[in-house]
Amino acid sequence: MKKFSLVFSTHAAKFQAVALKGDFEANIAKIAGWGYDGVELAIRDPRLVDVDALARVISDHGLTVPAMGTGQAWGEEGLSFTSDDPAIRAKAIERIKSHIPLAARFNAVIILGLIRGITPPGQSHAQSMDYLVAALQDCAAAGAGVRFALEPLNRYETDLIHTVADGLTLIERVGAVNFGLLLDTFHMNIEEPVIEESICACGDRIFHFHVADSNRWYPGAGHLDFGTILKTLYATGYEDFVSGEFMPKPDADTAATRAIAYLQQ
Repeated sequence: MKKFSLVFSTHAAKFQAVALKGDFEANIAKIAGWGYDGVELAIRDPRLVDVDALARVISDHGLTVPAMGTGQAWGEEGLSFTSDDPAIRAKAIERIKSHIPLAARFNAVIILGLIRGITPPGQSHAQSMDYLVAALQDCAAAGAGVRFALEPLNRYETDLIHTVADGLTLIERVGAVNFGLLLDTFHMNIEEPVIEESICACGDRIFHFHVADSNRWYPGAGHLDFGTILKTLYATGYEDFVSGEFMPKPDADTAATRAIAYLQQ
């Protein structure tokens, strides 16, 4: 059975490509009612979350937590693996480590998106990559029983890791079996010459998968061929969740309901 989840932010956030934010219990009930199998939680700081209450509500609605997003630590606080300030780098690493117990409880993948940061002025790209590799090795070692997935992002959001090829090279440098990639169709549409070929190249290093259409609206609202994309994904042996991360357009509820109806086809 194919499994679909929806990204949900446990707190208000600046990041726009999340359909639902806040009002936890009401939104979890809606996500389950729409037919989703899971909820991907965007959590800036695990200390702000009542884990027991969160687990109870999710369980009561028969949902699974396949992954946890961490990018708000960059967007809201400026934490970054590649900052030129060692104190900020250390704080970013400790923040990701603080997600490990929660991820272990839910058997969820820890997503590493914009927490990588961008190369600051005066610092070389090579130095940023060295910092990134060291941070990833540190986190992966600390959470040996948890999987970490770095998301290749488009060139307009960061200068670090844009493509599957970049990601696979990074995986070799990090050298940890619990480190892989999260692929996102919105970013792939910008950076990958052929999305399906890149999915095949990534193979069993795909730890999680995001869907949004070419315009970052819900799947079915743009020009991407999700039939061939998902067929290719499942042909790699991928059996985990396909998670919707898209703009709340024309509004959050409409986007979420149209996405699940389209994906279930």
